[in-house]
Amino acid sequence: MSSHIFWLASYPKSGNTFLRSFLSTYFFSKDTKFNFELLRNIRQYPNTKVFSKLGVNVNNPSEIAKSHLQVQSYINQDSKKFQFLKTHSGFLKMDGNSFTDLKNTLGVIYIVRDPRDVVISYAHHNNQTHEQTSKMITDNYILNAETKGIVPVYMGSWSLNYNSWKQFKDFNKYLLIKYEDLIKDKKGNFKKILHFIKNITKTNLEIDDDKIEKIITEIDFEKLKKLEKKNGFAEAKKDDKGNKIIFFRKGVSNQWKESLDKKIQKSIETICEKEMKELGYL
Repeated sequence: MSSHIFWLASYPKSGNTFLRSFLSTYFFSKDTKFNFELLRNIRQYPNTKVFSKLGVNVNNPSEIAKSHLQVQSYINQDSKKFQFLKTHSGFLKMDGNSFTDLKNTLGVIYIVRDPRDVVISYAHHNNQTHEQTSKMITDNYILNAETKGIVPVYMGSWSLNYNSWKQFKDFNKYLLIKYEDLIKDKKGNFKKILHFIKNITKTNLEIDDDKIEKIITEIDFEKLKKLEKKNGFAEAKKDDKGNKIIFFRKGVSNQWKESLDKKIQKSIETICEKEMKELGYL
């Protein structure tokens, strides 16, 4: 069996949707125009459809954990060419069961963001306080389904999630992209990503500078905000009153400097010190 799964992995609110917006337009748009429907070409994993099809109880995290490799084997057998799957799961074991393995994985693009900014963005996304979210991202827990059709995943802490996917680095299947670098140099980093995909998939993928520039204009953050305001966004959560919480909020880096309480900031820096230094955040 050949592996066809190309993971787009990240902690939540780290730029995964921005990356998906680019890739879905580059690979699946006929006219380089972006719309939210294109994101359906890059499915979130795990999702209820394929698990239910194989008879897995999608409300039981332990049963889900036992079934990951079976489900991914099914996806690979059902695919004739590589496919991107988005996930917030860590490459972790639950009850001794691994999330994925080398056999089922073609490649990994991991996008990471400063955890201090993750707290601000994720708190807004979950309608929580910064303190609640800072405790959440520095502890291991099961990420409950946030969107219809998405089953619970073992996400782990920000540090654990980041470290877990680095294991693929030893097998030349791994590309790390910092969100801060991506928004600073979109063209340079998107080209790097496309070259990585081309090398991993061993295809004749054309890397077109003009096409990249057009798509960057198409997925400008202000345009995404306007598109969400006009049409809504399926992946946005709802607050306690049933109102949709804005998904595309700011998309900037270093907002923690103005918005994050010093005590919370210090706590995150202490707990995540090793990884933050490694990534140049400290």
